[in-house]
Amino acid sequence: MSTLTATWHWLTDPAHWSGADGIGHRLLQHLALTAVCLVISCVLALPVALVLGHLGKGGALAVNISNVGRAVPTFAVLVLLLLTPVGKWGEGPTVVALVLFAVPPLLTNAYVGMREVDRGVVRAARGMGMTGRQMLLRVELPLALPMVMNGVRIAAVQLVATATIAALAGGGGLGRIITAGFNLASTPQVVAGALLVAVFALVVEAVFEIAERLAPVWARSGR
Repeated sequence: MSTLTATWHWLTDPAHWSGADGIGHRLLQHLALTAVCLVISCVLALPVALVLGHLGKGGALAVNISNVGRAVPTFAVLVLLLLTPVGKWGEGPTVVALVLFAVPPLLTNAYVGMREVDRGVVRAARGMGMTGRQMLLRVELPLALPMVMNGVRIAAVQLVATATIAALAGGGGLGRIITAGFNLASTPQVVAGALLVAVFALVVEAVFEIAERLAPVWARSGR
């Protein structure tokens, strides 16, 4: 029996879809972890990026600092966190490592989107007597929204793919299927876990694409 055939049989076995270790439960864990990390990353990165983009000061430094996180493997960050007091927080080390991984695309895209807003439009808004807050929320943010959402999409897909490291810290998610496959020396299970993660990432990508197509014209084009 080939590996692909064995993998198909493993995926289509109803016993592997139910229970605490089943695919359904692990998928929900993976989704929850991804959603929590994405929300935290957005809360941390987007306000900073939008304000710095509005002010036009300090943004380049913030983006360069955040991009340092891309040079450090997420797995290495997770291991280091496990050696600190954060390692006693259950899912804490995984969440922190994933948030640090998701911040750079969010920060970079939001900042660039704000700086690419037509300066003529900004000057016109200022000439109309708008305050800085009004210009940010009513003019610059709507125009920068496509770039902001692109950053959210990139971060979401990357989180789905990287959240498998939760299993290395004793957490849940689809990564547990892969690590269990390694422990059992079951190649079909390892391949099945990898396929599930890949399909999940593609589904998340598709959801964002559909949401973009269904969004109002101004939200898609920034006009």
